[in-house]
Amino acid sequence: MGRVSAPYGIRGWFRIQSYTGSLDGLAAYPRWWLGSGSGFREYEVAEWRVHGGALVARLDGVTDRSQAESLKGQEIAVPRDQLPPAGKDEYYWADLVGLKVNTLSGESLGEVVEMLGTGANDVLVVQQGERRRLIPFVDDVVRDVRLAEGVMVVDWGADY
Repeated sequence: MGRVSAPYGIRGWFRIQSYTGSLDGLAAYPRWWLGSGSGFREYEVAEWRVHGGALVARLDGVTDRSQAESLKGQEIAVPRDQLPPAGKDEYYWADLVGLKVNTLSGESLGEVVEMLGTGANDVLVVQQGERRRLIPFVDDVVRDVRLAEGVMVVDWGADY
């Protein structure tokens, strides 16, 4: 849902890089989970606001700059059951990671290992062995997403 980017001020506030559709999308959730792949910890959101084109927040128990600094780089998540259902032809990134990616002719390109937000469009990071491909997540390229089968079909050449 987001990432802690930097401390803000001296009272435990920090800036957030939000991955939500709107700048203040994370503000709808009163509890956030902060951490990384190895583990997350639950926090209650004490305060938040949009300031200077960025979302800033303070968590209960985080009261000074050094505590906020210790959170820098941590991912921000919310429990899946708190998220609204995805709309038609919409997907949460977490649902796409792990999908097998095949070309229109059925050739395997590997597996989605990561998603990147570039501003213009999202990008799939697809890995096959040591090779990584960056494939734009746009309608002209992504032809079919079958979550139940764990497969995505793309109009993309194996030699790209």
